[in-house]
Amino acid sequence: MASDLPMSPELEQIDGQIHDIFRALQNGFQKMDKIKDSNRQAKQLEDLTGKMKECKRLIKEFDRILKDEESNNPPEINKQLNDRKQFMIKELNSYVTLRKTYQSSLGNNNKRVELFDMGAGSSEPAAEDNIQMASVMTNQQLIDAGRTQMDQTDQAIERSKMVVAQTVESGAQTAAALTQQTEQMKRIGNELDSVHFSLKKASQLVKEIGRQVATDKCIMAFLFLIVVGVIAIIVVKIVHPNNKNIRDIPGLAPPAQNYQINNRRLMWADNFIGV
Repeated sequence: MASDLPMSPELEQIDGQIHDIFRALQNGFQKMDKIKDSNRQAKQLEDLTGKMKECKRLIKEFDRILKDEESNNPPEINKQLNDRKQFMIKELNSYVTLRKTYQSSLGNNNKRVELFDMGAGSSEPAAEDNIQMASVMTNQQLIDAGRTQMDQTDQAIERSKMVVAQTVESGAQTAAALTQQTEQMKRIGNELDSVHFSLKKASQLVKEIGRQVATDKCIMAFLFLIVVGVIAIIVVKIVHPNNKNIRDIPGLAPPAQNYQINNRRLMWADNFIGV
């Protein structure tokens, strides 16, 4: 029956839902004894199992809200609410035990064989249609069902092999691509080494050219000084031909002085011949 404990609206709503589920479970298990067909019994038991799962979820939600509101309630109220929760858990466990009893009874009387399971849950209509009772199937039907199941298994294995083959091929392609990239990286590294070596040689050549240019400049400057000095001496000798302080440059004696010396030699020779 519903509880008269002071509860919050959320707890009261959950408590009412749990109470309704308990009443439905009680009525459902009472109907189990009146059902003679094993298929209908199995269906009824599965419906009751679904209700018990929903009840378990609601009890967990009840406990969560109870813990959230525990600090706002007096200790006595919290104790009563916890006792209520424990009562609901015990009540649910009793129905779980009753379900196991009926399930064991159904398992001893008729062994269920699940066929053509396409991966759906047991509560799906398609899965329910694929479940047949072994007691109502002939040997030929069982053999055909087994062969069909084996064919489906073989097809699944073939699909798995195809997936594995595709995975291996993809791995091989990836490995080949990695190998090509590794070789490309090696070539790039070699080219970088060559560029570095060329830059080093170019730097050395630039330094040598710089030294040669500096040497050539020094030589040109020295030659320029020599030429300037020679020109200066020539100019001075032309301007001051009688200046004895300036030595004559070989081959650059004043032309006037040479002319006078030649005239003197000729006159001396004429006088000598006349005598």
